[in-house]
Amino acid sequence: MTVCEYRAGLEGIPATQSSISFVDGQRGILEYRGIPIDELARKSNFLETAYLLIWGELPTKEELELFEYEITHHRRLKYRIRDMMKCFPESGHPMDALQACAAALGLFYSRRALDDPAYIRAAVIRLLAKIPTMVAAFQLMRKGNDPVQPRDDLNYPANFLYMLNEQEPDPLPAHIFEVSLILHAEHTINASTFSAMVTASTLTDPYAVVASAVGTLAGPLHGGASEEVILMLEEIASVENVRPWLEEQLQKKAKIMGFGHRVYKVKDPRATILQELAEQLFEKYGRDKYYDIAVELENAVAEKLGHRGIYPNVDFYSGLVYRKLGIPTDLFTPVFAISRTAGWLAHWKEQLGENRIFRPTQIYTGLHEAPYIPIDKR
Repeated sequence: MTVCEYRAGLEGIPATQSSISFVDGQRGILEYRGIPIDELARKSNFLETAYLLIWGELPTKEELELFEYEITHHRRLKYRIRDMMKCFPESGHPMDALQACAAALGLFYSRRALDDPAYIRAAVIRLLAKIPTMVAAFQLMRKGNDPVQPRDDLNYPANFLYMLNEQEPDPLPAHIFEVSLILHAEHTINASTFSAMVTASTLTDPYAVVASAVGTLAGPLHGGASEEVILMLEEIASVENVRPWLEEQLQKKAKIMGFGHRVYKVKDPRATILQELAEQLFEKYGRDKYYDIAVELENAVAEKLGHRGIYPNVDFYSGLVYRKLGIPTDLFTPVFAISRTAGWLAHWKEQLGENRIFRPTQIYTGLHEAPYIPIDKR
């Protein structure tokens, strides 16, 4: 019998072959379909990047205009989904609401014509268009307000900020939010993408695929980390307290949220771009009181842990950017999901081309031929 090597968390074990994205953790490189992330951040927009990820190439001007038009005109939710959301508890986490809503879409569009390109395109359009509307709608509903209807004259990032804050954003915040969406759109086989792929391998509908990925993203070791970073900075409270706080955490061998990555052994390139975005926001709209704490913590961690390849990841500065954009802390992860839906759909579509249901093995560590003990003798 072949003895399989066990690696906790499947670390380093290839789960698929993919041409969607590439990461070099030693050199701090991230590419979408071969294009460096900083190129896309400077030159592309989110829907163009989503098209690139899902269909494998940059769209022509006509293709992009059609894609944007279709998404713009599919943003609205069916009233039954809005009625369902009104029944959610106000204290519920927005990620749980989003997972329920994404799954509910499958009730309305449940035909599983996975060999039909028109069905695949329609599913991509609906999910990219409606996920932001769901996030913004729940935020207003849990405060007792009616959701704000999308505006067809606003682009993808500006429309979300409008639905969330009930006012049209300035160009700079809308642009910075768009760049942050590009940065979070895809990142190889992370936990939520793997969850999406496992679900997709059963040939269920794409709404269930995205719902499963949303549930996985919700955990504090994945998408929820950006929320934890803000809580950590609030706990530290001052620049002077950074190093004593860090020493205490290291003595306790506690995790420093927003630092370290299973792939990157240098500073996450997305964190570098997000820090630049944060500084642009602060220059125009005022400095966030926690930014100086974050910078000091980055310096202190580099001194203490840099030799172990522990540097800021994408979550470290993203929360500070979102805070300045008026996004509540518990919406950080749903905003991550808005972006990452593009990557999940790219892997769903890629997997359909050569699908095989996931069925890993295990290393059994239990008993053999154990006796059954009658209940009166236990």
